[in-house]
Amino acid sequence: MKNIQPVESPDRIASLDVMRGFSLLGIFIVNMIAFHSPMYYYDPFSWWGDSLNRPAYWWIDVFVQASFYPLFTIMFGYGLAMQYQKSVEKGRNFYPFAIKRLGVLLVIGIIHAFVIWSGDILISYAVVGLLFIWLLKLSGKWLIILGTVLFLLPQSLISLVLLVASAVDPTSVTHFNAVQDIQSSIEAYGNGTINEIFTQRFSDWKYANNPSAFISLIIALLPLMMIGGGVSKMRLLERAKDKKKTLTVILLVSLPVALVLKTSPYWGEKNLAYSFLQDFVGGPLLSIAYMALIALLMTFTSSEKWLRPFAQTGKMSLTNYLMQSVIGTLIFYNYGLGLYGQVSLLTGTLLAAGIFILQVIISEIWLSKFRRGPIEFVWRRLSYGKIVK
Repeated sequence: MKNIQPVESPDRIASLDVMRGFSLLGIFIVNMIAFHSPMYYYDPFSWWGDSLNRPAYWWIDVFVQASFYPLFTIMFGYGLAMQYQKSVEKGRNFYPFAIKRLGVLLVIGIIHAFVIWSGDILISYAVVGLLFIWLLKLSGKWLIILGTVLFLLPQSLISLVLLVASAVDPTSVTHFNAVQDIQSSIEAYGNGTINEIFTQRFSDWKYANNPSAFISLIIALLPLMMIGGGVSKMRLLERAKDKKKTLTVILLVSLPVALVLKTSPYWGEKNLAYSFLQDFVGGPLLSIAYMALIALLMTFTSSEKWLRPFAQTGKMSLTNYLMQSVIGTLIFYNYGLGLYGQVSLLTGTLLAAGIFILQVIISEIWLSKFRRGPIEFVWRRLSYGKIVK
């Protein structure tokens, strides 16, 4: 395991870092809503229904919500497949290293979820990643085929069942709106003690990670990691200049279909059926369109310069992701500025954009002096069992 080496700078794929950085911006915009409001419990269509916030919510709901974490998930699978390929080429056993690396990520995720913010995704990545690594023996073509089937089949069936249920009885799939939970969140995060905030954070985590939600998460994440692994094995990003026609077809097919699905709650009933169709089918399809678009843009020489801010932020994706949670909770929780429940959606979105710009600047400065971010350094140090330069 100690002989397995990280991907060095000359071997890095620029478009991969750009996609990670781009994903971080979208993830932060959505997470910011959870930082400043009881996102788990309210009905967003009524909560953000006033004239100021409605356009902002529509934009986030259609173009951002559930469309950036799938892209980051695909890139996560891409990265694991790259490490697998390198270990195979050198005749080394990948699995002890991968299990240790994902185990360290799991610990980081647990600390993040229970000490900083309940909306952590790292725990899920680590757990699903432990399932995914055993599929890396499949060829790139089969990973993409099986990943696509595993993505489309259950999501389509669940969507169909929910749509039929909503047609028979619209009230059976209405949004859940827990007034008591909303008030509890506002009181704990906005005015509570550290112990009360911890209790609410743990309660939120359990609410979002119940057994059915966990199974749904596996159904959502594993196929995306498989698609990312397949794209990696087939070296489609590295060969983007030779695959312009394929990428263009993917973009032209996925983008309009995704936008139709993403806007479905606005032309259909605003209930769980259309929200599921929007987020679990339309969201990943839109992320694939984003991926194809970035890959195409990166084939132009000038694009690498203009997209460099995303690339630099993406190189420190784990550090920047965790820092977003630290900054967000310090602004809105009572042990910080205590502004929970007191800002509009538009204000929160602009704040997220401003903080992300700050992260771009910090990432640029940091990477001018160091090869990787501080949390990336710790993760690699614990994963490889030695200091890696």
